[in-house]
Amino acid sequence: MGNVVLQMKHITKRYPGVVALNDVSVDFEKGQVHALLGENGAGKSTLIKVLSGAVENDEGQICIDGKEYEKMTPLLSRTHGVEVIYQEYNLIGSLTVAENICLGSKMHGFSNKKEMVATTQALFDQYQIAINPKSYVRDLSPAQQQLVEISKAISKDAKIIVMDEPTAQLTMSEVQKLYEIIGNLKKKDVTIIYISHRLEELFEITDCVTIMRDGCYVTTVKTSETNRDKLIALMVGRELTNTYPERNCMKDEVVLEVKDISGYRNDKVSFQLHKGEILGLSGLVGAGRTELARVIFGADKKLGGSVSIYGKETNIKSPQDAIKAGIGLIPEDRKEQGCFLNMTIEWNIAISNIRNLTVNRLVSKKKIQESAENFQKKLNIKTPSIKQRVGNLSGGNQQKVVLAKVLATNSDIIIFDEPTRGIDIGARHEIYTLMTELVESGKSIVMISSDMEELLGMSDRIIVLSEGRITGEVQKEEFSQETVLSLASNE
Repeated sequence: MGNVVLQMKHITKRYPGVVALNDVSVDFEKGQVHALLGENGAGKSTLIKVLSGAVENDEGQICIDGKEYEKMTPLLSRTHGVEVIYQEYNLIGSLTVAENICLGSKMHGFSNKKEMVATTQALFDQYQIAINPKSYVRDLSPAQQQLVEISKAISKDAKIIVMDEPTAQLTMSEVQKLYEIIGNLKKKDVTIIYISHRLEELFEITDCVTIMRDGCYVTTVKTSETNRDKLIALMVGRELTNTYPERNCMKDEVVLEVKDISGYRNDKVSFQLHKGEILGLSGLVGAGRTELARVIFGADKKLGGSVSIYGKETNIKSPQDAIKAGIGLIPEDRKEQGCFLNMTIEWNIAISNIRNLTVNRLVSKKKIQESAENFQKKLNIKTPSIKQRVGNLSGGNQQKVVLAKVLATNSDIIIFDEPTRGIDIGARHEIYTLMTELVESGKSIVMISSDMEELLGMSDRIIVLSEGRITGEVQKEEFSQETVLSLASNE
């Protein structure tokens, strides 16, 4: 076995009507950063859940440290030093950082608070993490919570740490901090299983990449012996050209004008959006981009300023007012704010447009079904049926349902808040193509994105925010990562 610490052999997992994993075999070596790459629905998350004991495999074996098991349980997995850091953090907001990290250990208890704080501080000092162990988790930023999750795994002397989209909510400096921590873990022979849709990260920190597609193992390659285009072709089963579709459809006509808007985390923000334009909103985490979008959409209270649509001032006090005025919002958090996970695809698509799906004041089941089927086909939502619960879909397909929900309202102005966060390159390409089609048809888009490549590739113009204020505007011919970051840092 050499340096192989974990083997997953012939793993198969079936659900009604779906084979989530089909005879998957993959080895993981000690002290390596091993990426799992694949489109949403490829089987990555199911494979990890089998490893952690959260899901039972139907066939196959798991071999850890030379010991083979037919099934894994959560206790058995942790006994062998496996820790999983999911996208949805497993922290308790009402407890302190130290209590969360020591939760489940012998120290955890009211009489050992000093010891918990001291132990946590020693761990933070070792990895240069600047978080107060006495702080409550609910008061931390998403990036800080991510570091607490990682610290929690490290504190349990994990041998294998799974990181699922760990940089999704981190700034560039925080990403570098994560890379440093991963480097230190490698030196201690900890194996990192790294799941990310950001391909540039894989070339930065991974040793090898395993590609999965449609529940099957495709291949494992050394990162140093491959490139971006090869990985994409292996992942989606085809070559993707023109990642950012070309277009030239922006007009002089102003469709949205924001004047001196003030709200939570924003102070006197002014800008214009033109017909057929994709306007990028950039800024570091906490700059006020999402808060600005929510004020414009009426989800949060406007404290001052005005919003005009096609030159006419519009008083938007609620999302319903915004939808009536022709503004749609695709929120950053699709699971909490974008869709109803326990409801069907059909229901989710209909809910924002219910007034147009009625006949003689009665909801038309036929219209609802036709609308859902139309968007399911148009957006290529992968599902056995429009009656499927949204919570059962992959992240990329959930995002498409949110898109359909907004597009069903036929809004002229659409705000995309982190449109491709946590979704794979194939689904990203589909969303970019859709955005291009929307602006070519006369729609206008405000796009908030923390992905610099996406921001530069999709925007016609970029406005940069810092601490709730606009610090600059960058025209297409001036686009560069350095210019945007300089403005975002307010340097």
